[in-house]
Order: sequence, then C-alpha cells, then structure tokens
Amino acid sequence: MSFHLAVYDTLADYEYGHVAAHLPGGVTTVGLTPDPVTTKAGLRVQPDMVLADLDPADSALLVLPGADLWFGDALAPFARTARTFLDAGVPVAAICGATFGLAAEGLLDDRDHTSAAAEYLAASGYRGGDRYREADAVTDGDLITAGPTDPVAFAREIFGRLGTFPPEVLGAWYRLFHDSDAAAYPVFAAAQG
Repeated sequence: MSFHLAVYDTLADYEYGHVAAHLPGGVTTVGLTPDPVTTKAGLRVQPDMVLADLDPADSALLVLPGADLWFGDALAPFARTARTFLDAGVPVAAICGATFGLAAEGLLDDRDHTSAAAEYLAASGYRGGDRYREADAVTDGDLITAGPTDPVAFAREIFGRLGTFPPEVLGAWYRLFHDSDAAAYPVFAAAQG
C-alpha cells in the first residue's frame, strides 16, 4: 500500500519532511499534472503520478502540506480528493494552508481539528468553528490536522493513526525530534534494527 504526498507550487517544504522520512517504503508524490512543481524553497519536484489517477483503494494515506495556493480554487481538486479518501475510510493528513482548503470544502464542519488559528479558518466561511481545538495536532477518526508550526506533532499523529511505531517507540521518536531528548535515541534506534 502506498502513502501519497500531494505536491504543488508554493508547497511548504518543512511541513512534510518527518512524515516522508519515516513512513515505511517512502511516499509517492501526486500532482495536478505531470509537470514539475516549484516548492516555497525553490525546489523542483516531479510528481510520480497525477491526481486524476489516484484511487483511495490504492493508498494508505493522503498528506496535504500547506501552500500559498490554498487561498483560492487552484488546489480545490485536492480537497475534493480528500473528501473521497475520507468517505472511503482512508486517512487524510492536512497541515497549515491545507486545513484552510479542507475547511472551504466543508470537511472540518463536523470533525475536531486544528490549524494556525481559529480566525484563520473562519475566513474560509466554514461552519466548524465549534470543533476547532487549540492543540499542536488533532486526530479525529481518519482526519489529522496541524498548524504550520507543528510538523513534528503532525508526524506523530500520522504515525500513531497508522501504527507505524509501537507506542513506546512513537513516544521516543517524538521526544527525540520534538524535545531533542538524547535519552530517547536508544529506544528509537533499537527499534530501527
């Protein structure tokens, strides 16, 4: 089963790194078209596949990083695909600007979620303000959300939802990468074999 990472122009490079680095087997990148995209940092990324060919039945997870383009209709096809994934029971993880896109699509109206700020999502016109949580990352069933300053907590929630690591290893991973706790390294390293 593949893990899919959405890629598009102005993609926030730092938001998905921990996820991509630690998912078993890596990720398959998905673009709107087969053309290369340019990230916020200026990196060119060649999509492995196009969004129109993505089927939730062939995926274990869809990751939607933030990007400037979420504040319009350019990335709406990714939000619609997120709806298809959630309807199929396949997890979707959105961080930063991608949470705005999901809010605009109505996907946060009935699910607990977080983002950069409640006011930020309110500008989308969504009706889920009462489900907003002040937290670094939130998992509600198959939906994982995080704000732009919490890529490590975002990864922790993804790994927890997918069962990537046993709980004690996940805790060590988080303490190592979030808290720089050197005492957590032996636990995490031993699990890596």
